[in-house]
Amino acid sequence: MNWRKFRLTTRLALNPAIVETTYSMISEIDAVKTSWKLTGKLLPQTIERLTHSVIVTSTGSSNRIEGNRLNDTEVEALYKNLRIRKFRTRDEQEVAGYLEMLELVFGRYRAIPVSESSILQLHRDMLKYSDKDARHKGHYKFGPNRVEAKDRSGKVVGVIFDPTPPHLVQKEMQELIEWYAWAWAEGIKHPLILIANFVFEYLAIHPFQDGNGRTSRLLTNLMLLQQGYDFASVVSHEKLIEANKADYYLALNKSQKKWKTRKEDISDWLLFFLRIVQGQARQAVKILEGDHFEYLLSEKQLDLWRWASALPEREFGRKTAMEALGFPARTVESIIRKLLDLKKLERLGEGRATRYKVV
Repeated sequence: MNWRKFRLTTRLALNPAIVETTYSMISEIDAVKTSWKLTGKLLPQTIERLTHSVIVTSTGSSNRIEGNRLNDTEVEALYKNLRIRKFRTRDEQEVAGYLEMLELVFGRYRAIPVSESSILQLHRDMLKYSDKDARHKGHYKFGPNRVEAKDRSGKVVGVIFDPTPPHLVQKEMQELIEWYAWAWAEGIKHPLILIANFVFEYLAIHPFQDGNGRTSRLLTNLMLLQQGYDFASVVSHEKLIEANKADYYLALNKSQKKWKTRKEDISDWLLFFLRIVQGQARQAVKILEGDHFEYLLSEKQLDLWRWASALPEREFGRKTAMEALGFPARTVESIIRKLLDLKKLERLGEGRATRYKVV
């Protein structure tokens, strides 16, 4: 195979109109990559805490993009009880598998090659608790599937594109993986451009019957870490995608329109992908500066934090929080524990008289 003339290479001859924007973003991202490696400011226990938080928020976001209904508080509770391995609902089954795989990627990314066998195993293990996926997990698709946009309830609201037919999947996946290995070894483009190109093609092929989006995000984490973007494990790219879900689908849709034509153009996807990594980099800078922690919080956690911070004395009791926010007792207790762990609340008193003060 002449990889230099292969379409995955030739489509990386970028439109001159976006070259300056592309490399400006890459320059900013790489500056953070370098400063992150050089700084000794963050203690190991701080990185461990941040990574734990990202595993929770990334898992919640990645699954909600596909219609899962668990919030971050529920995901965190599940994470703390993974050893039980009894999951009542399909949502819990999906989340449990992703939690384990993301933890594996963060912990062992150096030992996981970007290979066909690794991708098949990642898919199989991500879905190992999912009853509905028992037939196809770890195997390429057996029937046609479509890339669909879903709303928060899981309802399909649009078709993004029709991917590779089943009989061509293995061939195209093998070509994609071999191309990436060659392109990385040859250094034909910046690593972030190569990763973006890989992820787009993977999603365009849509190799599995289900779970393609989630697997693509696990692979994104894997490749970013392998290329030295260490901040990927302390700032969630999945959360940023969830917050920009409409733009995510739009970028995929626009780039797919010329897929496999003589005028392939993945500019829309490339710019979207780089904006997400740029967002990660900027949040990483704020972590280094020590003045930003809110992105670590779920929506409900942030609601309580903002409510408590706005109180005249910045002090409250559990019952008051429940009444003011309408949250159940378990939710309030979980949020308070989180904020205590982050040292953003101080406990005052004991027993029924216990109160909490914003630090």
